[in-house]
Amino acid sequence: MGFLDGIVVLDLSTVGPAARASRWLADYGADVVKVGAPEGVQIQPPFYAYSAHRGMRRIGVDLKTDDGREEFLGVADGADVIIESFRPGVVDRLGIGYDAVKARNPRIVYCSTTGYGQDGPRAQWAGHDLNYLAIGGFLDVCGRGPDMRPPIPGATVADSAAGGMHAVMSILAALVARASTGEGAYLDVSVADGVLALMALAVDEFLAVGTVPGPAHGILTGRYACYDTYGCSDGKWLTVAAIEPRFWANLCTLLGLEQWIDHQTDDSVQSEIRADLLKLFRTRPRDEWIAELAAADTCVAPVLSVPEVVHDEQYDARGAFVDATDPEHGTFKQVGYVLAGSGDNL
Repeated sequence: MGFLDGIVVLDLSTVGPAARASRWLADYGADVVKVGAPEGVQIQPPFYAYSAHRGMRRIGVDLKTDDGREEFLGVADGADVIIESFRPGVVDRLGIGYDAVKARNPRIVYCSTTGYGQDGPRAQWAGHDLNYLAIGGFLDVCGRGPDMRPPIPGATVADSAAGGMHAVMSILAALVARASTGEGAYLDVSVADGVLALMALAVDEFLAVGTVPGPAHGILTGRYACYDTYGCSDGKWLTVAAIEPRFWANLCTLLGLEQWIDHQTDDSVQSEIRADLLKLFRTRPRDEWIAELAAADTCVAPVLSVPEVVHDEQYDARGAFVDATDPEHGTFKQVGYVLAGSGDNL
């Protein structure tokens, strides 16, 4: 049995943070029931998305009809958690909001996930991952190219961490509290609020001392050569994140750059240090550098492409990928139970 064995979750979403949240809850053993519109009415994600809804059930309910509303409320009577991602006010207009469910099932944990929350001047704004990263300050502090354009991240950080994991943490906390009080809770999960939580180090610095964060303003945003990406002779890249002086000293020694050991955070010579590292790393292929440096306490790691990730020895050793089967597409690999404790005894 998984950690959440016996917990019934009704998920009204199809994509985005709520769908990610229910995916992880299912991986921890919850009985997740995807509640959607009748077949052909609602847009569905690709068959492989969200781990192909592995281990979930699905029911079709037309929530715009009286019969559909009553059917959903009947199912909700036996549920522990409801997750929805409609715009603020929609579930209440449909008659399936928190108050309607709580009146019948006071133990319900009802989680509403939206871009900006249930209230505030942006509550009704439409949005997606990039918008929330922009609003929360994330894009502004990221590294930029010559035109200073804020970058488009390669993964949906807001949907995943600021939304999906935010929702999961809130739901689990509410379930723990319910075990003592017997009462459920309403959770207003704002993805933009989650981004703000991710940005707390930078925002708190500004609030405390007035320093305006931005690209290369500090060690974690590329101010120093010890924390950067470097190209290699084969066109591939590696990362250097030698924050601690001892790791930086190890790296400099192995590279024959001992003259820079005592200048790790010396702003006056960062361009020279970076130039030496750039020149040196370009002399050999990435994997040769990784073989020499990565295990030597230097905080060096390769920049892997997705095809490289799925064949990476570390993920292979950790059992990160599992088989899935789709009626139309057959058997294929997908990301498995990679979060600690998920998938145990399922």
